[in-house]
Amino acid sequence: MSRLAETAELVAINSVSGMESELATLVAGRLALNPALEITRIGDNVVARTTFGKQRRVIVAGHLDTVPGNPSDALLEGNTLTGLGAVDMKGSIAVMLHLATTHQSSSHDLTWVFYAREEIARDQSGLLEIHRERPDLLQGDIAILGEPTDGDLEAGCQGTLRLEVEITGQRAHTARPFTGVNAIHRLGRVIDAVAGFVPRHVTLDGVDFVEQMQVVFASGGVANNVVPDRATCTINYRVAPDRTLADAEEAIRTFLGSVLSQGDSVRTLDWAPSCPPDLSQPALADLRRVVGTVRAKVGWTDVATFREWGLPAINFGVGDPLLAHRSDEFVTAEQLDDYEAKLRAYLS
Repeated sequence: MSRLAETAELVAINSVSGMESELATLVAGRLALNPALEITRIGDNVVARTTFGKQRRVIVAGHLDTVPGNPSDALLEGNTLTGLGAVDMKGSIAVMLHLATTHQSSSHDLTWVFYAREEIARDQSGLLEIHRERPDLLQGDIAILGEPTDGDLEAGCQGTLRLEVEITGQRAHTARPFTGVNAIHRLGRVIDAVAGFVPRHVTLDGVDFVEQMQVVFASGGVANNVVPDRATCTINYRVAPDRTLADAEEAIRTFLGSVLSQGDSVRTLDWAPSCPPDLSQPALADLRRVVGTVRAKVGWTDVATFREWGLPAINFGVGDPLLAHRSDEFVTAEQLDDYEAKLRAYLS
């Protein structure tokens, strides 16, 4: 079966975050075809390891879940597969599964990690679940994340900070709004400020990270005839790797300072740390020689998680990352074959 057909089989299985059980069962069953693999299943996470005693252990990891959508909308037409998760990241998962069950000549010991719940809050991550229960399964010398990179290398990742901004006002009758203060109108100034955010550029190890900021939720209102005294919005701030959580929180409070007043508040909801490129790490040198092109990762990935555990890590996967989370995401047979050839060459 071709990698494109194998990807189509995976795309057809609904694995929206929290619903990965069926796909995890398929993955475990496929991995069991290789007697050289030691297989461990923890919840809906599957880890398969070789234990040949090689000098270096390479971890190749990918998440099984997708963002919400309808897998039945998938379309396989010629050499192109369009459908939920084709790019993020079932194309990479299909190649990983194929190599895990067929590749016989690696110069490294290999750990294949297929984990759940990457697309939702970080504290629910299947990768963290594995680490809590069996941290020994995630020991190695380098980690490769199969996040979509169009077959190139994407180094490091941005941090992602989610904050809630609460704006206060004064209730009044809508017939007499001058006796109150409309919190939704004041919230509009916050939204306008974020809409005018000028991205900050940071260059590390020769690759350029560009910060981004977006309002992703907004709410407020009491009744049709009441001037609202409270309104909130949630801001997602994508942070360059040179900033810690404290740095990022201070930066956003400074940025919003001119549109906030006494009684307003900014509260951190969620933080996933950034990861610097680490391109000077010797463990990445062979992979760079095989793949060539390196750029910064736009977005957050679990390279940051592996780095917290002391492993150099990099993003390397199939599919155009600009298509991730879109309704028309697609991969081609050529992209899958190119990724397989590069990953096989590195592992050999």
